[in-house]
Amino acid sequence: MPARPLADETLHLIDAVRDALAAQALPGGTEAEERRMFGCWCFFVDGKLCLGVKGTDLLVRLPPERHAGFQEMQGTRELSPGGGMQGYFWVEPSGYATRAQWRFWRDEALAFNPRAKASPRRRKPAAAPEPAASPAPAHPGKRHSIFEADDD
Repeated sequence: MPARPLADETLHLIDAVRDALAAQALPGGTEAEERRMFGCWCFFVDGKLCLGVKGTDLLVRLPPERHAGFQEMQGTRELSPGGGMQGYFWVEPSGYATRAQWRFWRDEALAFNPRAKASPRRRKPAAAPEPAASPAPAHPGKRHSIFEADDD
């Protein structure tokens, strides 16, 4: 199924994240890598998920040890409400509406990034070899051995 076009608000937010990361000195002078994951436009810094965009929400990866504090902040919600993804949060537009709020999330995500664990990239499975042609049956018309007693 082809991907649906992104809404203008989403495209503007993606551009804002792209600009924010370009304006910031990234580790090793690298550029952020962009790719789509789980319906989210993600930005990876040094091979690690840092920020993302889905609709008008901003995905930020933050220190897991500070999860409870971020959870209490207005305009945030956990990526996984069950607590399985410690340190990952959605920030609603009200949570990044001012420049100060925007910088806060960008700076927090970038500050944690050097300590974040990189997820290994999934390799595409190797193409399966063509199955060998099965030998011709010894007795044409004879059924598989579990049906030998059957008469047809």
